[in-house]
Parts: sequence; structure tokens; C-alpha cells
Amino acid sequence: MRLSAPVYHLKRKARLLSRQQNIPLHAALDRIAAGEGFGGWSLLASKASSAVPAGKLYARLSPGDLVLIGARPGHGKTLMSLRLAVEAMKSGNRSIFFTLEDTEKVVLERFPAIGADHAEFASLFEFDNSDAISADYMVERLAQAPRGTLAVVDFLQLLDQKREKPELMFQVQTLKTFARDRGVIVVFISQIDRSYDPELKPVPDLADVRLPNPLDLKLFDKMVFLNNGLVEFKVAS
Repeated sequence: MRLSAPVYHLKRKARLLSRQQNIPLHAALDRIAAGEGFGGWSLLASKASSAVPAGKLYARLSPGDLVLIGARPGHGKTLMSLRLAVEAMKSGNRSIFFTLEDTEKVVLERFPAIGADHAEFASLFEFDNSDAISADYMVERLAQAPRGTLAVVDFLQLLDQKREKPELMFQVQTLKTFARDRGVIVVFISQIDRSYDPELKPVPDLADVRLPNPLDLKLFDKMVFLNNGLVEFKVAS
């Protein structure tokens, strides 16, 4: 399905619609997406970003990597994480999706949006949305995970939202040590700060990652940033 205009033009149109009709931007984005024949803006953004095959991105990951996928809402970061999970499963590896945000139904409904059939990978895919999700919880769940397993964490900024959980820096350090020891790939979905201005740079970067609590972003080995259909892959220097 071809878009009637580039993604950045459609987003500009949504901003105008939001102002004119006094509706939230996300609602305006979904309305524009519906006009393009998509069920929501995230699906439209997924279509646009599919120009960069997830297989190529996955091929650049290595067991033990900590990966960050960052984008503003509606730009396909969750779908990209699922694409990487599917690529891992295509290679015969296991994947597990940890989320403090979504239900299993919502996540499974995203498989068709990325051209995948969940049933094909049912024996390799696990879903976990326990309220107990934290670094220690994930380490325990992944204790017997074979090398090459890919774990998605949805999302970074929620890991320490409860006071009883360790600070974010400690949790990410714990997962980094575990990932390297076990050869597991851990993919963190991350929010991007509202101050990010696509007029100044087409794709966000580490400086735009929203950090309500301190975190050394040098802990991440690989990064994928998305915006308006653009995908940028970076390796830590």
C-alpha cells in the first residue's frame, strides 16, 4: 500500500488537524492513518520503516548485547522490537516479551502488522506482563534460557516506577552482566523526550532518550532510533 505523501508530510497534516479540531495529537495521527488505509498510526509507521529489513538489523546483533530502541509514540518502536524477536525465532532462538504496558492480546495482535504468524512461533515465544517485572525477576525467568535468546523489555522507563524496585541504573547493570554471561540479547524499548525536535534532526539519538532517573547510556551496545519512517542503527563507540 503506497502512502499518499511522505510520512513527515502526513505527520505535519496530523499536527494541523490536532490544532484545528482541538483533539490530541495521537488521535489526529490515527485519523490520518485511517485515511491512508491503516488501523492506526503505529501500523502506518511500521509500513514506512519496513524499508529497512529487520533481518539486516538482527544480523548486526550479537549474543550478550544490550540494545535500545528509541522513538516517540506511534513511530513503530514496539513493532520493531517484535520484528527482531521474530528474526531471532526464524533463526531457531527463543524470544520473550516482558511488558509493564500491554496485555498479551494487544501484543499478539501486532504479529499480523509485521507480516508474521504467531502460531508459527508459538513454541518459541513467551509473553510476561507480571507486575513483578524487574531486573532480578527477568534474570530468574531467563536463568535457563539458551544462548541467543532475545528478550524484549517494554519499556525502559517503567522498570523502577515502583519504590520497592531497585534504581534504574542498578537494574540495567544487572541485566547487562547477565546478558553477557548467558549470551542473551536484551532489547529495551525506550521513550524519547518531548523536547526532541525532528525539524532540528531527522532521527533522535542518545541525547534525546527520556531519563526520569539517572542512567549511564553507555551501558547499551547497540541502538536503533526511529522517526517518520527513518531508521538509524548505531553501535556504541
